Amino acid sequence: MMDWTDRHCRVFHRHLTRRALLYTEMLTTGAIIHGDRERLLRFDAVEHPVALQLGGSDPRDLALAARIGEDFGYDEINLNVGCPSDRVKDGRFGACLMAEPELVASCVDAMKRAVAVPVTVKCRIGIDDQDPEVALDVLARAVVAAGADALIVHARKAWLNGLSPKENRDIPPLDYDRVYRLKRAMPDVPVIINGGILGIDEARAHLDHVDGVMLGRAAYQEPWRLLAVDPEIFGEVVPHATMQDALEAMMPYIEEQLARGARLHAITRHFVGAFHAVPGARAFRRHLAEQGVKPGAGIGVLRDAIARIGGGVPAEAAA
Repeated sequence: MMDWTDRHCRVFHRHLTRRALLYTEMLTTGAIIHGDRERLLRFDAVEHPVALQLGGSDPRDLALAARIGEDFGYDEINLNVGCPSDRVKDGRFGACLMAEPELVASCVDAMKRAVAVPVTVKCRIGIDDQDPEVALDVLARAVVAAGADALIVHARKAWLNGLSPKENRDIPPLDYDRVYRLKRAMPDVPVIINGGILGIDEARAHLDHVDGVMLGRAAYQEPWRLLAVDPEIFGEVVPHATMQDALEAMMPYIEEQLARGARLHAITRHFVGAFHAVPGARAFRRHLAEQGVKPGAGIGVLRDAIARIGGGVPAEAAA
């Protein structure tokens, strides 16, 4: 979810669900240790609970980055062992680490020693020619023995040789049963499933077999689905009954960010999928795309875009 789940996106999503755990985009240890930490790690208190996702393979660097993240107030530190991008592979982190379970375990051990918050691992069921029955089990047992508090498993292989990062999101077949078998084999370890899950009904079905469900592209591209999380999964009242209400509640945050120098488009680009099968949705998107990018665009652009919507999406209908 690199370049997607930035802090503006997460504030927006938090207005749709109070209970879901939000994750940052993956940040490399090098960027955190040597880069602009305030820019990279600063987040709004409303985002809690929020996890910092790290990319790296050096135990000492990961321990330092995890400690920095904890100092910034993150509720969880997550190690990404699932991203298949070429840049990630060249940097020896992400999915290629599925081939080095002992190194990943050493990274988890160092991170656990450095922080008090939970340390989790996100992985694939395997890479390239690995047998998922063996590869996932070996990695899972190694990182749990090292202290990992939970496993988040994307139920696809990643083919690092032969498929592009985009193709790796869709072409390798989903194998949810493999993740279910991992959970049965490790009943005391929290296992969260990820990959190709499109909505809350599917999430509920998975919860019969695992401890949690992670939504990625579905939550970003169709954020209206998140309106159903609190009532349907947690049995709690939704923060805002319609997407219009949620966007209205975002206005003070947007005005504050604009006053600090943010551009409107940097925030509203995350709203593109806010309305689904609602009259005026296309006009909403077009107005934001054409007007939100202009220098000096202000909150009025968003209000004008919302005015083009002909009907709301009640939370109970969002799924």
